Amino acid sequence: MNTPSTLTAALLQMACSADRTANEQHIHEQVRAAAAQGAQLILLQELHDTRYFCQTENPVCFDLAEPVPGPTTERLSALARELQLVIVASLFERRAAGLYHNTAVVLDRDGSLAGRYRKMHIPDDPGYHEKFYFTPGDLGFRPVPTSIGKLGILVCWDQWFPEAARLMALAGAELLLYPTAIGWDPADPEEEQQRQLDAWRTVQRAHAIANGLPVLVCNRTGFETDDSGRNAGIRFWGSSFAAGPQGEILASADTDSTGLLLTSVDMQRSEAVRRGWPYLRDRRVDAYDELTLRFRDTP
Repeated sequence: MNTPSTLTAALLQMACSADRTANEQHIHEQVRAAAAQGAQLILLQELHDTRYFCQTENPVCFDLAEPVPGPTTERLSALARELQLVIVASLFERRAAGLYHNTAVVLDRDGSLAGRYRKMHIPDDPGYHEKFYFTPGDLGFRPVPTSIGKLGILVCWDQWFPEAARLMALAGAELLLYPTAIGWDPADPEEEQQRQLDAWRTVQRAHAIANGLPVLVCNRTGFETDDSGRNAGIRFWGSSFAAGPQGEILASADTDSTGLLLTSVDMQRSEAVRRGWPYLRDRRVDAYDELTLRFRDTP
C-alpha cells in the first residue's frame, strides 16, 4: 500500500427516486464523470440505490437487501477495476434470513472487495426506524486497507459519536468517511433546522480536529415522502463536505444541489498537525476506564 501524498476525492450527493435501476444508472454515470476529472476515490451516500425506506416499518422492505458479495458489489467492482479508482458504497446487507445490516463496502482499484464496515450505532427515532431493519455491526471499528490508504468508514448515526472516530484513528485510519442520510422534519421551524445542520457540521469537524485526520461526509438531498402517511416525510439537507485535519472546510455542497463535489486532500498534513497538536500522545489512557460505563450514577 502506497498512500498518495495528495488524494483527489469525489462525493456524490444525489436525490434518490423510487426507481432503483435509474438510481444505479445515475451512480455509474457520475462515477465515470468523477474518474474523468481525476478522482482516485469516490464516496457514495448512505443506502444510495433506493429511497430511504426506514421512514416506516414495513417487512416488504427486507426484499431490498442483498448479500455481500452480491449484485451491487459486483457492478461497482467492475467499475472500480475499469476506472482504476476506489469506491466506498453503502447497501442493505442480507447476512442470513432475519439478519440484516446497514453496511458500507470498499471496492479497490483492482476491483477487489477490500473490506466492509457494518453500522454500529442504530437509531430509532420518528422517521428513522432503523432498529426494525438493521442489526448493530459486529466488525468493530477497523479501517479498511486499500491501495490509497487506510479508510475509516463510519455510517450516518455513527458520525455523532466521538468514540467511533477515535477508535478508527487509534486503529490507524488515515481518512474518516461518512456515508449519510440525514434531513429535517418539515414541521420543524427554520431556526431549529439551522441548529441541527450547524450541529451536524460541527461535530464532524470536531472529529477531524480531535484526531488530526481529514473527514469526508456525503449526504443525500431531496424530499422523500413517508409512504405510511404517518409522518411528514424527510427533506434531506445535502450539505456534503470535506474537512482537513484541523477542521478546515476543503469543499462543501449546498442543501439542494445534486452532483459531484470534488476536493483535493493533502494526506501528508496529518503528520504535521499531530506533531503540533499531539492529542494521541497526551491521552490519559490510565484514567478512562469509566468510558465503558453506560452512565455513572452518583450515590
